Amino acid sequence: MAMLGQRRQQRPATRKRLESPGAKRDDEGSVVIKRLAHDGRGVAHNREGKTLFIEQALPGEEIEVAIHTQHGRYDEGHVRRVLKASDERVTPGCAHFGRCGGCDLQHLAIEGQRRYKQQVLGEHLARHDIALPEPLSLAGQAWGYRRRSRLGVRVGNDGRIHMGYRVRGQDRLFNIEQCPILEPRLEVLIEPLRALIETLEAPRRLGHIELVAGDDHVMITLRQLRRVPGDLARWQAFARTHEVLLSVLCGEGEAPVSERLDDHPDVWPHYRALPKDDAASIHVRSGDFLQANAEVNHQLVAQVLAWAEVSEEMPVVDLFAGVGNFSLTLAAAGARVIAYEGRESMVQRLRDNAERAGVSNHVEARCTDLAKAPAGLEDAALVVLDPPRAGAQGICQSLAVKGPSRVLYVSCEPATLARDVHLLIEGGYRLVKAAVADMFPQTAHLESLVLLERQPT
Repeated sequence: MAMLGQRRQQRPATRKRLESPGAKRDDEGSVVIKRLAHDGRGVAHNREGKTLFIEQALPGEEIEVAIHTQHGRYDEGHVRRVLKASDERVTPGCAHFGRCGGCDLQHLAIEGQRRYKQQVLGEHLARHDIALPEPLSLAGQAWGYRRRSRLGVRVGNDGRIHMGYRVRGQDRLFNIEQCPILEPRLEVLIEPLRALIETLEAPRRLGHIELVAGDDHVMITLRQLRRVPGDLARWQAFARTHEVLLSVLCGEGEAPVSERLDDHPDVWPHYRALPKDDAASIHVRSGDFLQANAEVNHQLVAQVLAWAEVSEEMPVVDLFAGVGNFSLTLAAAGARVIAYEGRESMVQRLRDNAERAGVSNHVEARCTDLAKAPAGLEDAALVVLDPPRAGAQGICQSLAVKGPSRVLYVSCEPATLARDVHLLIEGGYRLVKAAVADMFPQTAHLESLVLLERQPT
């Protein structure tokens, strides 16, 4: 899942844009919404049978629709007026909903959101003739859950400061005044951050701001093109006033210079993978990946542990291991884990976390290119993988030929999960269990977990 505030994948450019300043919108009249598309928009058809994708529309509703973008095979629009509302329509909880590119489903009751996400996973699997086992539902609070975010910063030609997220479907920022899906410790920083940026000597040198809330500390990371000493002093004062950790990354490219600006340079945010005092404490630094939703991540890790059925010294391979979200818990249960990650900095963090958790003798962390499968996966009793949105096609092709008896696959993109599960099934596995994790309430994004077992030959 992209960090909140990052640009979403753009739709095809072969289109006629109708909604521009002074342009008249095409009115299609009333339509009935048939279903929700996989991006959360309502699907209907006009009088000529052309498919319409309509923002903020729900199944069963009769609406008046305004078309704002025309394509050859379909049009895009939004609700002009609801003529017959769904019983599951609710008032959005954020003043920016509809304009902000972050949330898709605030107008749908949370129970409906979760049913929809199970349906999406089932539909993606069905495209490959795969039946979805009755899935478990992993879910937490609907608001105030998000513990990481990225705020863009831009200075207009008129000198006005813009700090916030991108406008839906566009590449420009707009100022946010609230973000109720953020953890309260992060949301409360929005206005103080804006006030500070307006006092900076060189706000144009500031690219974006990353916010992370650990179990104990909040960290702010600044991305700047170059150092501005006077501005850094202002940021240091801000960190002291608001009792946050502060890091700055200066320079362009993939290897900016990192510098700590707070009074606690040896302290970093940490979180526990499970909600108990003796669970492994996982420390993260600027740029490290961590799941956005702490409560649902606890449930996800617990489910992985339950389905893993770890026995003492059981050999497990953890692919895309990050900083140890699954590895440390599996090792604490007795597994002997080989953990692979593609970034050396995160591999070192995983080693440090394993040492801190007292399981370094059960975790071997390795850095490798995970575009292809590491050697020896067939020697494991279980392979756990948690790839990015692109999935793990190369790895699953190898597992299908020579893999362990069981595979646990965690996914943030149901389309690539379905593709990879199909590869595994073609190689002799069967899908036996599934769970849908509502990691991102109010959005159309979902996290899923599936267990596959190799069928006896």
